[in-house]
Amino acid sequence: MKIYLKENVYEKALERISYLYDEFEDVVVGYSGGKDSTVLVHLALEVARKKGRLPVNVMWIDQEAEWQSTVDMCIKIMTMPEVKPYWYQMPMVITNNASLISRYNYCWDEKEKDKWIHPKHKLSIKENIYGTDRFHQLFEKILKVDFKDKKACYISGVRTEESPKRHMTLTEAVTYKWITWGKKLSKDQYTFYPIYDWSYNDIWKAIHDNGWQYNTLYDKMYQYGIPVREMRVSNVHHETSIQSLKLIQEIEPETWERIANRISGANTVKKLGNDSFTSIKKVPFMFKDWEEYTLYLNEKLVDKEKNRAEILKRIKKMEKIYIHDKARDMMYKAFVKTILSSDWDFTKLDNFEATPEVYNYRKWVKKKPLLEQDIKFYLRNNLIPSYGKEEVIKEYEKIKKRN
Repeated sequence: MKIYLKENVYEKALERISYLYDEFEDVVVGYSGGKDSTVLVHLALEVARKKGRLPVNVMWIDQEAEWQSTVDMCIKIMTMPEVKPYWYQMPMVITNNASLISRYNYCWDEKEKDKWIHPKHKLSIKENIYGTDRFHQLFEKILKVDFKDKKACYISGVRTEESPKRHMTLTEAVTYKWITWGKKLSKDQYTFYPIYDWSYNDIWKAIHDNGWQYNTLYDKMYQYGIPVREMRVSNVHHETSIQSLKLIQEIEPETWERIANRISGANTVKKLGNDSFTSIKKVPFMFKDWEEYTLYLNEKLVDKEKNRAEILKRIKKMEKIYIHDKARDMMYKAFVKTILSSDWDFTKLDNFEATPEVYNYRKWVKKKPLLEQDIKFYLRNNLIPSYGKEEVIKEYEKIKKRN
């Protein structure tokens, strides 16, 4: 449920960022070249000017396989006189969802220097001294090293409108004092999301009303008819942005040449087009059900033993929750999508479990045996999805008979 206040989201975001500047010795703004982080940088600049806290620390972890439009936008931000750049162009490992064979892209590999998708910039940090080369772990590690022994926070442009999972995560529990919209990284260091309640329209209104420069790649994607939810302007071979590979050749042909030469599987995705992302809708006739099909794919397609073992481990765990036939079928379909897209970060599985329907199903199953008032509550508020409602009603009838 959303509760609307008198303040608008712009004023509320400034208030939140102002509070963080009061609470933390260092505030670091995460940047990606996208619309959300562009708004966040400008909000932080507005607060920092008033508080005499310039320059603003701005962090961009450059994943090499970036649109040139994004690189150009990041250069504009990083070279602003009121910005202190933390631009990382250093060796790191990122999942390559364009290929079943070359599972990772080793960004900024010196052995592949002649194939780099764009050159290193004189402002960037080029040595990885952070104890990890995995992209998702770097944010916490960078804060620990570059802001050592400081009470510091990283602020990000994550918005809950884009994901039910995010909405639940950022409104469920207190992270710091009264704040729910964040998470603890380590002692005295946190990540916060001060524009978590902004809508897509809020973002573009702020950009338009203030005349802020933004990544013009959005205009080109709009012209090509790309749906709003699919507009991704950062790394092009991750599972959430891989569809970008269909567009690069037409929008940025020079960038495409470098990506095709550097990223294994990119050319295949481009040629297959939408077929690259089509997930099977029916169990192939030679398999009796989704479970058998999933186990077959895991055995035959997943080449690394640790990934096969992780799939089986997750299946064993999730089978205890998805106890009804329709729910279990949906679970196995999510595993099929995971395997076919080589999503070993398990983003697709996490997103499946975070959908409101599945989230409520899991809540219901975990509360068994149900009390009568629980069942009444679920039925009255329509919290049980269609594939669980029949079982809840049967349970309710049993309780009424016993009484």
